[in-house]
Amino acid sequence: MSETPQPATVAVHAGRPPHEADQPLNEPLTMASTYVALGDREYGRYGNPTWQAFEDALGRLEGGTALAFSSGLAAVATVLDLVGQDALVVAPDSAYSGSLAQLADLEMRGRVRSRLVDIADTDAVVAACEDAALVWVETPTNPNLDIADLARIVEAAHAAGAYVVVDNTFATPLVQTPLADGADIVVHSATKYLGGHSDLLLGALVTRDEELAGVLKGRRDLYGAVPGTMEAWLALRGLRTLHLRVERATANATELARRLAEHAAVERVRYPGFGAIVSVELAGGAMAADLLTRKTHLWVHTTSLGGVESTLERRRRWKLEPTTVSEALVRLSVGIEDVDDLWADLSRALDDLTV
Repeated sequence: MSETPQPATVAVHAGRPPHEADQPLNEPLTMASTYVALGDREYGRYGNPTWQAFEDALGRLEGGTALAFSSGLAAVATVLDLVGQDALVVAPDSAYSGSLAQLADLEMRGRVRSRLVDIADTDAVVAACEDAALVWVETPTNPNLDIADLARIVEAAHAAGAYVVVDNTFATPLVQTPLADGADIVVHSATKYLGGHSDLLLGALVTRDEELAGVLKGRRDLYGAVPGTMEAWLALRGLRTLHLRVERATANATELARRLAEHAAVERVRYPGFGAIVSVELAGGAMAADLLTRKTHLWVHTTSLGGVESTLERRRRWKLEPTTVSEALVRLSVGIEDVDDLWADLSRALDDLTV
């Protein structure tokens, strides 16, 4: 590769074995729980060549050192565990419910304090940073798709001595690289776009700070939040087509957002202009939102996202979903199918709501 290959090239080529005679083209599965002594690994909880190949590729894309975890929430828990006793965490009031649930649990047990803010209200976020230890950012947020002014937030957080953590699951490193904007840690649920095929659970953290990377790895080793070898291998294989999937799904999402804005059953379309998630609020409220998820045939009603297939869900059906999310909101994870087929299925279901 050239010295500065484009992300699409990195996604295809990073994390491969050396190009030598009789070497496999792809990193093989290494199924090992223990290694011969006196090396760098020793035991299966401390490392695996298959994990490392995935970590190398993701680290190249994000511009840092990556560590794979057993799930996105395992990665989230590892970061929150770094926060000192009774320290303040600033986080979005609309964000992934699992992250907010972990934060609420820590606060309930007296471990940390939290301050939830509208991440799109930059002045409010900056004011909240004053005595923070950690500022948690989603941009776009899940599922409201609000956008943060990352540069200003990083500046304010660092001035207060706080770490900035950015969940980059929705945007992916093909759309934004928060470490380049000054963030300290990037979080991924690799279950979603990085894997891309709805067949694995995996999380990841990425940082440019080598000392911090060592601390995070130490926590992973200590608590055993390690990825499965097969999951890491599948995620690496999914990463090879990330640029193609994101490009196609984004084109589909952009066109569907345009068409949805013109439909009588839709009161509001939330779409930041990039990525493959579109959220809609229906004029008929929660009942209409529930009905929509039951009336589609091509679109699958399911809770996850980021796969090649298109899915949808009314997020407030979950009791832990923040109340800042509308009862009428349906989150659409747009896949790579033909956009006219997707629209035909979705519009028929929406038409039934206006009859």
